[in-house]
Amino acid sequence: MTGLLNFGKPNIELPKAHLDGLNFSFSGIKTAVLNINHNKKDIKKEDLCASFEQEVTDMLIKNTKKAVEMTGLKKIVLAGGVSANSYIRERFTKFGEEIDAKIYFPEMKLCTDNAAMIASAGYYDFIAGKRADLTLNAVPNLKLE
Repeated sequence: MTGLLNFGKPNIELPKAHLDGLNFSFSGIKTAVLNINHNKKDIKKEDLCASFEQEVTDMLIKNTKKAVEMTGLKKIVLAGGVSANSYIRERFTKFGEEIDAKIYFPEMKLCTDNAAMIASAGYYDFIAGKRADLTLNAVPNLKLE
């Protein structure tokens, strides 16, 4: 398998998401990774990354399997930035083979997040004179006006 698992071993225990129906969140696992990274000096960053990559992929496949079981649909599209991850692509390809489903991936050049949109919004804020210091934090639900 490719992806970060080429560089590290997924040997760090991370919290499992408690899934409700088809809803899930990565906030718990992201917080755990941040805390481990900041507080445990004896871990290998490569292992932490590989553990995160594997756990997130497991979560995505588990939820996708539930959706297939609920709907009976056998066509799955993986899109956005996550679809550029080679490990996730490989795991979803194998998952599709296991359940006899077709997995669709966009061409790699189309597998982007909204970075260009965010950069454009930042550019217009910048030329309008808006500034922030280094204490600025991410706001995932921020409205662009």
